[in-house]
This record gives sequence, structure tokens and C-alpha cells, in this order.
Amino acid sequence: MTQGLTGTPHLGPSPPSPWVERFAPLVRPGGPVLDLACGGGRHSRLFAAHGHPVTAVDLDVRGVEDLRGTVEIVPADLENGRPWPLGDRRFAGIVVTNYLHRPLFPALLDALEPGGVLLYETFMRGNARFGRPSAAAFLLGSGELLERTAGRLQIVAFEQGEVSSPKAAVVQRICAVADLSPGHGLDGDPEPRPLPTA
Repeated sequence: MTQGLTGTPHLGPSPPSPWVERFAPLVRPGGPVLDLACGGGRHSRLFAAHGHPVTAVDLDVRGVEDLRGTVEIVPADLENGRPWPLGDRRFAGIVVTNYLHRPLFPALLDALEPGGVLLYETFMRGNARFGRPSAAAFLLGSGELLERTAGRLQIVAFEQGEVSSPKAAVVQRICAVADLSPGHGLDGDPEPRPLPTA
């Protein structure tokens, strides 16, 4: 058993998030992927299995030690006020699930390559009725992921609300792409992305 950035124990990899699985095909084939607050590495494993070079970052990386040599493992305390540990590297995909540290949003958005995909899914206000996390610092406000990506990313899909699986929770999810260039004949709007089936 290991501790993730949130201090929550994880027992090794659980299945990938259905949200991440659904939108993973939008990440450029073979493009580098960042799995931030990777925990047991469920999304590192998913993207590595699909041929992506993966960088897995967490405070405690014991949950991904078995991936050493397959993925790049970066132990980092992302909440200590030190500079972003990945410098000016750019990624075709960035995955963040079950983690929130608001000061990281500018660095996350800057770390997307043109056309890069952000897949973000975490808890939001209202989750306290189901347990942890319950502190406001770890819960998104209504529509917060939309606000944090506004003017920077094209929104492909967004959801927020109560779910029952894999456990009862109140969550918010976004799939967004770093491409706001106007599409042909779309009055300045970006070219719509394909919506993978659920």
C-alpha cells in the first residue's frame, strides 16, 4: 500500500477512469503523456499500453515502481511552492484524476503542446455527503474547470454532478484541447473534435 499526493492510500492500479478511457483516443498517437498525481499508475499503464511515452509524477511513486523502465517516473512534491518540476516540456496529453491543487493550473495549461488534450476529473462541492475529500481546498466549485480553461482550450466535453460508480461521489470532468484556431467557415469558432463513444 502506498500514499498518493492526497495522502489517500492506494493498493496498486485500479481500472482506468471511463472518462479518461473514452477520450484517450483524442491524444496524438505516440505523443508524450503526463500522468499527474499518478497514484497506482492506472492511466500511465493505459497510455503506455497504447504506445505513448508516459511521464508519471507523484509525491510517492511506490505505486508505479513496477513501471520503471516503461514510463518515466518523477517523484515530486507539487505543493511545496517550488518551480514546476518538468520545466518547459510539452505533452500531447495531460491526465489528472482525483487530485486538485489550484496553483498548478497555469503550469498544466502551459505544458500542453498545440493540439494537446487535457483530461481532468476530480471531486467537487457536494462530495462531503459521501465522505472524503470534504475540505473546500480539494473540491472544485460549480463549473470551475470550465472557468480555468476558458480562453485557453477548446472544450470537447464537460460533466459535473453526482455519480454512483465506482463509488458514490460528486465529480467534475473535462476533456479540452489546446487549439482555438478558427475552423473554415465556422465564424471564428474552432474546428469541432470527434466525440468518442462512451
